[in-house]
Amino acid sequence: AEVKDLQLATTRARFSNIFKRHEALTERLSRDSDKTVFERLQREFDAARASQTREVCLDGEEWNDGPFATIRERVHLEAERKEMQLQGDSAAISSLPPLHEKITYRVGNKLICCLEGARIGILYEASFAGEPCEVFHCVLESKSFLEKMTVVEHTIPFGLPIRDAENDYLSTNVMKFIDHIGDLLQAYVDRKEQIRILKELYGNQISELYFSLQYNMVEFSFVELDCKVVVSLRYNDLICTLPSEVRVLAWPVVHQYKKHRTVPPGGGNKVPAQLAHAETAFRSMSLPEAFAEVVLNMPQIIQESFCEE
Repeated sequence: AEVKDLQLATTRARFSNIFKRHEALTERLSRDSDKTVFERLQREFDAARASQTREVCLDGEEWNDGPFATIRERVHLEAERKEMQLQGDSAAISSLPPLHEKITYRVGNKLICCLEGARIGILYEASFAGEPCEVFHCVLESKSFLEKMTVVEHTIPFGLPIRDAENDYLSTNVMKFIDHIGDLLQAYVDRKEQIRILKELYGNQISELYFSLQYNMVEFSFVELDCKVVVSLRYNDLICTLPSEVRVLAWPVVHQYKKHRTVPPGGGNKVPAQLAHAETAFRSMSLPEAFAEVVLNMPQIIQESFCEE
């Protein structure tokens, strides 16, 4: 028995080390894969905003094909003008319509502006709990006004399906692409911040915390009332901030049960109890709120769950 316990302890220690290494890798990959790209694009966006003559806010139906067509036309005119200036073609420059304004457009948490080289920049300002949280960039380009736009640069976190969105939307509906990426980023930040707050507030209570690169799979455990509780969350849609699949299982800790006798007779077996009440909480509340709610009501949840067996 002692040998088996030692082997089990060794296995747990190895898994714990894997979890820690995975968490470090996740955090590293979640940051900008190239900090230089982030800083350069941020400078470009700052310069575009500094040179703007007007910022136009678009709400509801105002965000339509018209403004975006204007933006596309403007970036190509500016690119043509600069090319003619380099060639010293004054006659051709004079034939182009004048550009009296440099306009940036704000659509919710998105800022859209013209960048150098016939490129359109989208700056996403994700927030959490009503406060600004993270900034992301996406740069679109097309060779001509009539050609399909493509993503040439971005600082969107590793693992989010930007190429899938590009294939699905960019050739047919650029606005839908822009909005979809904004929804992905906002939900990503929301899930990420929920985990950060959970660790910050309850890090001394939880263990074996694991989460995927997109923060759409989360698992952790904690010990409460002589039970080890394992929580597994799945977000099947990356635009969701509440999990679509929740599993909460509790195993009585036998030696603690014998000492404190908190778990009802028959609860010391190796078959876990599914905590339906806890699953409802995690399915309907943010992660930190649900954890606080579950721990507060754990005596009743444990009692009801094991008595139902």
